[in-house]
Amino acid sequence: MKAKIDKAKTLLEALPYIKKYSNETFVIKYGGSAQINPELKEKFAQDIILLYLVGIKPVIVHGGGNKINEMLDRLQIKSEFVDGMRVTDAQVMEVVEMVLGGNINKEITTLLNMHGAKALGMTGKDANFITAIAKDDGKYGLVGEIVNVDSKVIEKLLAEKFIPVIAPIASANEINHPGYNINADLAASKIAASLKARKIIFMTDIAGVMDKEKNLLSTLTEQEIKGYKADGTIFGGMIPKVDACLEAVNGGVEMAHIIDGRVDHSILLEIFTSEGIGTVIKKN
Repeated sequence: MKAKIDKAKTLLEALPYIKKYSNETFVIKYGGSAQINPELKEKFAQDIILLYLVGIKPVIVHGGGNKINEMLDRLQIKSEFVDGMRVTDAQVMEVVEMVLGGNINKEITTLLNMHGAKALGMTGKDANFITAIAKDDGKYGLVGEIVNVDSKVIEKLLAEKFIPVIAPIASANEINHPGYNINADLAASKIAASLKARKIIFMTDIAGVMDKEKNLLSTLTEQEIKGYKADGTIFGGMIPKVDACLEAVNGGVEMAHIIDGRVDHSILLEIFTSEGIGTVIKKN
């Protein structure tokens, strides 16, 4: 009986958050182990379906660097990284689009549809809804910097009860141009800002932002982030992640969350419990 009562308490704890966020848009950057591990894939799908059924409008943006590496190796196509970014020529771009816009995107879409959603896969080339220019004057080849997101395309899909599943490939708005490879974190933040989403959630393989003693920092503001960058608390791969969060909140998103996608039902735990499990970044 106690276990049943505890379950009821959990549901009651979630109730005010369900009321609060009904009809709100959440952008979820899907990556890391949650995108690779079969069990975590199922848990992710269940979380998204629950959000969908209680009236939240999820928008999924995904990456897929590991699978791109695997396919390039299989095809014996060499690629190099400069400043942590994959230099993308036309041949590599063809593989990027095949893996992101084809293999991974359709896998996620099919998974959500099999769980009862109406998911629709797309890239930024569809309806020309994400346009970009070459980043740093083409230093990284066909790696792009987003210049425009046509939010009306996504808003129309959401109005028709679809879950958009977006691969981070942008149009150059030029005839016969292969398009641009976009960093998935930055694509997610731009899309969230354009939609004025209530939340953006980054699923990662870490618990969140940690202090120097490896304690989780549950909330952060822009000023605190500047200080933590200056003293080396935030460094390496966490810098672009928090920068993507800041870009989103400065663009009108209420809160950005960095959560551990290796935890079962991490999205639900972050959104529907008072403690949460990750780091929340918000305006000062």
